[in-house]
Amino acid sequence: MSTSVKKQLIAALFEANNEFLSGQALAEMIGCSRTAIWKQIEELRKSGFEIEAIRKKGYRIIHKPDQLSENEILMGLETSVLGRNILYFDTIDSTQNKANEVARMDAPEGTIVIAEEQTSGRGRMAREWHSSKHKGIWMSLILRPQLPPEKAPQFTLITAIAIARAIEEVTGKEPEIKWPNDILFHGKKMTGILTELHSEADKINFIIIGIGLNVNQEMPDFPEEVREIATSLAIENGKKVSRVILLQHILKNFEKYYQLYLEKGFGTLKVIWESYVTSIGKSIIARTISGEIVGKALGITEEGVLKIQDAEGQIHYVYSADIEIKP
Repeated sequence: MSTSVKKQLIAALFEANNEFLSGQALAEMIGCSRTAIWKQIEELRKSGFEIEAIRKKGYRIIHKPDQLSENEILMGLETSVLGRNILYFDTIDSTQNKANEVARMDAPEGTIVIAEEQTSGRGRMAREWHSSKHKGIWMSLILRPQLPPEKAPQFTLITAIAIARAIEEVTGKEPEIKWPNDILFHGKKMTGILTELHSEADKINFIIIGIGLNVNQEMPDFPEEVREIATSLAIENGKKVSRVILLQHILKNFEKYYQLYLEKGFGTLKVIWESYVTSIGKSIIARTISGEIVGKALGITEEGVLKIQDAEGQIHYVYSADIEIKP
C-alpha cells in the first residue's frame, strides 16, 4: 500500500476523535478494499500503534508510538514550509552530513533530516554529540534565506528562542540560553545548535541548522564523562515528554520567528532572546581562537555579537567563543 494511503488512514483515524470507523467506511474514504485496510492496520500495530478493533463498530487509535517518522511529524504540524519535506532515518552517521548532501541537490527550504539515532553526531568545533536512540531530537534543518552571509550567525539565536519557547509551551518550564548555541537547565546542557553556512561572496546559498536536544534520557543514558554537565527534559520535568509534540512546537515557533526576522530584522527578536539569557550582567570568561577575554557580559548587538566589558572598561565584541560564567 502506498505511503499516501497510509497517511490517509492515519489521518482518518485521528480525525475521528476517538470514535470508531468501520473498515467499509475507511475503504470508501481512502478508495481501497477492506482487506487492504485490515492489512495496513496490522502494519501500523507492528510499528507501535495501539488500535482497538470491535466487530460491527470498526477501528480506533488508542495510542500512537513516540516515533519521529514522517507520518507522526506531519500529523498536527502547524507550519506552511518548515518540516513539510522530511527525510527520516532510524540510524544515520550524522543528520548534518545528510542535510549538506541533499541541500547541494536542491532540497527545498524547510526540509528536515531527522534520525532516531546518530552514530557520529557532532557539535561545534567537531565535538562529539552523544545521540541516544529514541531518546532525543537529532535533526538538521535546511534554510535558503535571500540574505548576505554575515547574517548567518543570527540563525543560531533564532533557533535558540524557537526551542526555548517550545519547551515552555510543552512543559511549562523555562530553560536558559547560553550564548551562542546552548540551552541549559540549572547550568546543565540540554540542547546544542550547530549552524553551518554555504555561501558565495555576497549571498547565502543555504544554511544547515543542526539541533541535538536531549528529551527522554535518564542519567544512565549519558556517557559517564558528561553526566555532571548534561541533562534532559525528562530529568528536569520529572516525566517523559512527547518528542513529536515538542518537535512540532519547535518548527511552528521557528517558522514564526523566521518570518518576523525576514520582515523586520533581528532587533524584534533580540528582546526575546535576552529574556532567556542568564549571563547578562555576570562575569564571564570567553575563550576565543586568539585567547581569553574576562569581563562582564553586556548583552548582544543587533547582529547577535556578544559584548563584554573588561576590568579596564574596554568593550570587546565576540563573534565566536566558548563561554563560562564565573562563580
